[in-house]
Amino acid sequence: MSDVTRSAKNRRRGAAGAAAAITAGLGSWWTRRHGHAPPADDTGARPRAGTETGAGTAAGAAESALWRMRTTVRDEPGSLAALCTALAERWVDILSLQTHPLAEGTVDEFLLRAPAALPGPELTAVVAAAGGTDTWLERADAHDLVDAPTRVLGLAARTALDAAELPLALRQLLGRCTIRSLPAPAAGAAAGVPAEGVLDGTVLRLRAPEGGTISVERPHLPFTPTEFARARALVELDARLGPRVPRGQEVLALPRGADLTVRRADPGDLAAAKAMHDRCSPRTLGLRYHGPVGDADRYLGHLLSPRFGRTLAVQTAAGRIVGLGHLLWDGDETEVALLVEDAWQRRGIGAGLLARLVAMAAEAGCAQVYAVTQASNTAMVAAMRGLGLPLDYQIEEGTLVITATLDPAAAGTRSPHGQRVTQE
Repeated sequence: MSDVTRSAKNRRRGAAGAAAAITAGLGSWWTRRHGHAPPADDTGARPRAGTETGAGTAAGAAESALWRMRTTVRDEPGSLAALCTALAERWVDILSLQTHPLAEGTVDEFLLRAPAALPGPELTAVVAAAGGTDTWLERADAHDLVDAPTRVLGLAARTALDAAELPLALRQLLGRCTIRSLPAPAAGAAAGVPAEGVLDGTVLRLRAPEGGTISVERPHLPFTPTEFARARALVELDARLGPRVPRGQEVLALPRGADLTVRRADPGDLAAAKAMHDRCSPRTLGLRYHGPVGDADRYLGHLLSPRFGRTLAVQTAAGRIVGLGHLLWDGDETEVALLVEDAWQRRGIGAGLLARLVAMAAEAGCAQVYAVTQASNTAMVAAMRGLGLPLDYQIEEGTLVITATLDPAAAGTRSPHGQRVTQE
């Protein structure tokens, strides 16, 4: 018998044991939710210690918590079944299960519904006692109930519509991680990442469509080959579709004067954006770019690229751009920046742009946005205050960083890195 055949049979035996454990769990589920269910002795379900069957058990299971868990089990018969049985004995329901085969062992990823009274450390101890190692655990929510294929298809659809969605799609696919877009190597320099990408533990490196590198880091949890393949597929889809930006537009009504149009900008607006720079005073450009005014134009290629974020342009009826607003993906943070040419300042354009950028950030799932400006830029400070959100101010050598928290309640629901328990 070949090693491949033996391994396949072993997995089938383990799967059969797991199916038996899950079947027992379904019997427990029926008992807990139906008062007219047969007694536990008739179903083989084990009542929870210290409780009576029937109504008492149902009441005890009324409150529950969702958990995402990843653990490594040995690739041998019965290993997964033992883990499922241990979870069932603690009245933990397995809502979904994905397996990620590795060279040694298998990483199993679970979505669990556990009794609310069962704390995370105790749950990881149960898994460790059943043979799970390198266990990682974090609280889940209703969004995690969507199965993996459906989630990946949804992310692919979003990416297909808007090139700026790629970093967001990767973050939603891979969880909390830091994503950076690195430029292509200069002529004569060492070659960048290979076409097939690189998987190196907690770091993924993929070739960006424009020739640079997309670097994804997740220090608290190594990537699996399956995650690497899914991420690479999203990047390849983006490369095949080429540059694309949604073409919708809306009206920005001003308190005084004619209404303006707000739309997404892209690299095709480079000439118009440079022309707006020419109409801006040195002071306005200095407040925006915090450096030599002569260097302002060279930032526009980066700012208008959907690879690094989203840009909104405000234009007149004649098509002249008079304002730009940028929402920039900065690793695992999000920056907002505004520029309005002098002749159109103090008319509400900056506030209108900022409100739209913050709404886009909230829709993308960002917990915070920050603006880098100068303490003397009273217009930007007033615009941030006008959002009506909690603000944090940091001042260093004349540079002011204002951070707005978009959803304080959601921002504190998950710990930064979940809980990780390593078993030797």
